[in-house]
Amino acid sequence: MDASFTKNILTMNKKILLILLALSMSSFHQVAAQKINDDNTAIESKIDALLQQMTLEEKIGQMTLYTSDWDVTGPTMRSGYRKDIEAGKVGAIFNAYSVDYVRELQSIAVENTRLKIPLMFGYDVIHGHRTIFPMPLAQAATWNMEAIEHSERIAATEATAEGLNWTFTPMVDVARDPRWGRIMEGAGEDTYLTSRIAVARVKGFQGDNLAADNTMVACAKHYAAYGAALAGRDYNTVDVSDRVLRETYLPPFKACVDAGVGTFMTSFNEVDGIPATGNEYLLREILKKEWDFDGFVVTDYTSIAEMVPHGIVADNKEAGELAVNAGVDMDMQSGIFNDYLAQSVKEGKVKISDIDDAVRRILRIKMMLGLFDDPYKYCDKQRQDTLIYHPEHLAFARAFAAESMILLKNQNQTLPLSKQTSTIAVIGPLADSKKDMIGAWSAAGDFNKSVTVLEGIKAKLPTQRVVFARGCEVDGDDRSGFDEAVTLARRSDAVVLVIGETKEMSGEAASRSEITVPGVQQQLAEALIATGKPVVVVLMNGRPLDLSWLDAHAPAILEAWFPGTQAGHAVADVLFGDYNPSGKLTVSFPRNLGQVPIFYNNKNTGRPMSADKYTSKYLDVANTPLYPFGYGLSYTTFQYDNLKISSPTLTNNQKIEVSVEVTNTGKMAGHEVVQLYVRDLVGSVTRPVKELKDFRKIYLEPGAQSVVTFGITPATLRFLTRDMQWAAEPGEFEVFVGTDSGTTQSVRFSYSP
Repeated sequence: MDASFTKNILTMNKKILLILLALSMSSFHQVAAQKINDDNTAIESKIDALLQQMTLEEKIGQMTLYTSDWDVTGPTMRSGYRKDIEAGKVGAIFNAYSVDYVRELQSIAVENTRLKIPLMFGYDVIHGHRTIFPMPLAQAATWNMEAIEHSERIAATEATAEGLNWTFTPMVDVARDPRWGRIMEGAGEDTYLTSRIAVARVKGFQGDNLAADNTMVACAKHYAAYGAALAGRDYNTVDVSDRVLRETYLPPFKACVDAGVGTFMTSFNEVDGIPATGNEYLLREILKKEWDFDGFVVTDYTSIAEMVPHGIVADNKEAGELAVNAGVDMDMQSGIFNDYLAQSVKEGKVKISDIDDAVRRILRIKMMLGLFDDPYKYCDKQRQDTLIYHPEHLAFARAFAAESMILLKNQNQTLPLSKQTSTIAVIGPLADSKKDMIGAWSAAGDFNKSVTVLEGIKAKLPTQRVVFARGCEVDGDDRSGFDEAVTLARRSDAVVLVIGETKEMSGEAASRSEITVPGVQQQLAEALIATGKPVVVVLMNGRPLDLSWLDAHAPAILEAWFPGTQAGHAVADVLFGDYNPSGKLTVSFPRNLGQVPIFYNNKNTGRPMSADKYTSKYLDVANTPLYPFGYGLSYTTFQYDNLKISSPTLTNNQKIEVSVEVTNTGKMAGHEVVQLYVRDLVGSVTRPVKELKDFRKIYLEPGAQSVVTFGITPATLRFLTRDMQWAAEPGEFEVFVGTDSGTTQSVRFSYSP
């Protein structure tokens, strides 16, 4: 790291670094999450006693989750729901937060009902509560488990300060189709990395003590295989084999169970012809029996009722029966349990033992939260007043956002920009759009508090050196602003062009059949690049896009995603070199839509691609992605040398080590994500050409070298064998270590049990 860079980053991030040091020694960085199925005789005895007092209707009430109308009308309760709470017909409320509102609703439950059972309060705290962090796919690009865990601890701190104790996250769906809008909400295309991030998120929210006032129950969603929706169309059907289901889509959920996650949410899609909300194989056989999950299962919004149009039940009553019998414990919003479940029990179509099991699971979580000891524990005005948008939260949000950004291209060292640049033209429809900085699923975040890219750049340079033009809108075909934008570009020394998608273009119900940059934004880029001025493209988007033209013509491309509340400051930190970009893709960017789905750990065919015509390839485009999984540039360069393996043979109860020398060969200090991939050359079933098995994020000064070592054991090699058993098979393996999934540097070893 040169002297000027050291001074800049230490001055800017001194407070942030101190925060991270403090967090690493506090509850922000828990070693192990609380297990839901820990033996707790006292809690179980209390549940037994309470169940004996409850009527069937009161039990069904605990299995019912209703929304308030907060998002639409402010802190008001939907008509009739207050009476339902008073009647003991509601076990939890979502979309209700703030100390006064939560206290008001909780008081109805604990002061006006017969058994005084407290409510749980849930909300979609997806990437921050008030302080909004980068969208989850962007967070994954940091490959920094500690930072991801920290972000969820901050989110939990703010959310619990406003009365919430349950979050509907993490979303751990493996997703490989960029058309699917909810790809932004997960960790990308890889099962192993998604599992690691899932654990970090659960730990961040739940800590090691659910009874603490700054932890909340997490919810693993969407169970299961929602990311495999056909054609990338939200809510669509899913068609996967049991092998693919268990190898690709289920492991992140199992990782959540092992981390102690308190709740699961069913997905909207079907699996093997049966909607997940009524799928006994998923809920009872795998989740509750095979994995021994002791938390509770909640449906997604009205998904019980949606089994009627799925065509698997004739009416809502049958839908409720199918859901409970399959293993659903709580109904989100449809009200079907309250309407029909008592009748179904009387008719013998639903067993009272299944009702009791569901209620036991729900009460267990409430007791672990400490709600029976103090129903108002999350209603502390002082915490609300002091913790929301706390300066330390904002400082972390800025650093985290910078770390999430990916340098996709940097021709002729266009970046970083010099702070001595005379005039910079900031152009584009997203350059000064506050609402788009925080992205979809931004919960209770206030976009008016977000920092735009224009504002961030103006904070770096004297205002008179920064000029701005929108150029065009995100969508539509209006080119009337092109002339102004081109004129400003010609008068400037450099151009920062901020384009991409609006926040509404990704997230739930936001599938796109085209993944090019919308509207005439590319045409605006063409006009600006034609001026000959250095144009830096800053992308804001919730999914991989087709960037083939930009990659061929733009001098520099920075993938900023939707960075959150501190977006503009973080983008400026990267553009001007106060932070050296270190993000790496966790999802492949295709060359065009015709390649979709494209992912790095595909399998070979009997005719793998070669120069021969009759092999598996396209006539008009390469098989490879534009930017592969794990890809990301830096303002410095890293060289990999001397890849070694400690032994050519691995046996049982043994570990072999793979090491590589990584050298910073550039002029700036930076981080590098060193990635290890393994290929099983021959298996009882076909195996992927490469699988991520481990990674290290390291920091190197200019000229510095580090030897990075990975351990490989038989467990590393496990997969679902031909007889559907998780096992490592003897044979030959190839190990790849490098800067992304395209690396070819490898060594081989054999496994002999």
